[in-house]
Amino acid sequence: MREIVFDTETTGLDPAGGDRIVEIGCVEMFNRSETGRHFHAYFNPDRPMPPGAEAVHGLSDVFLSDKPRFLERAEELLDFLEDSPLVAHNASFDFGFLNHELGQCGRTVICTSRMVDTLAIARTRHPGAKHSLDALCTRFGVDRSRRIKHGALLDAQLLAQVYIELTGGRQIGLGLVEDTEDMDIAVVAGTVTIREPRPARPHFAADEELERHRAFISQLANPLWERLSAAS
Repeated sequence: MREIVFDTETTGLDPAGGDRIVEIGCVEMFNRSETGRHFHAYFNPDRPMPPGAEAVHGLSDVFLSDKPRFLERAEELLDFLEDSPLVAHNASFDFGFLNHELGQCGRTVICTSRMVDTLAIARTRHPGAKHSLDALCTRFGVDRSRRIKHGALLDAQLLAQVYIELTGGRQIGLGLVEDTEDMDIAVVAGTVTIREPRPARPHFAADEELERHRAFISQLANPLWERLSAAS
């Protein structure tokens, strides 16, 4: 199954109040594995960047001044998303901004039935724990050393690894071949290898081995099995 893990960076928290998307990063996954394909774009929001938002993601007015508007890359973004489920952390936030931008440029909004929220999954799987992306990376051993500031593409890549762990780990995509009841199944680095069973190797003690065993037994003084036999 194809899924898209995505993240956005914005000018603030409220699209209805005029806040805009300034960066989006999307990572393609197929059967819970990253394919290497991604979509990444910065956008000129046509409004000043609040200092608080810039402190989070580091995207300044100067940096964004020559970037395209969302409208200019909306078609390319939608072509990448196709009709796949969309995975995000606190997905209602990212969906709210994405659909606001699509509505602003006359595009059909994305149905929330396609939304997969890793924050909701994490709260269900690990109640009472910390559920930030940083905390989940630490829990699952995902290297986040490059995450100095928030960045949409990097965060989507980190979230893709977290999502794999939240939904069963690296072995979730492994399937067993039919009719393998009598086969030897080995899993090596995520690959299922089927080997035909070897026939049983007959083994019998040689006559001289049996004779040495009898000689050894005869030297035992008052062995346990003789005492038990006498007691019965």
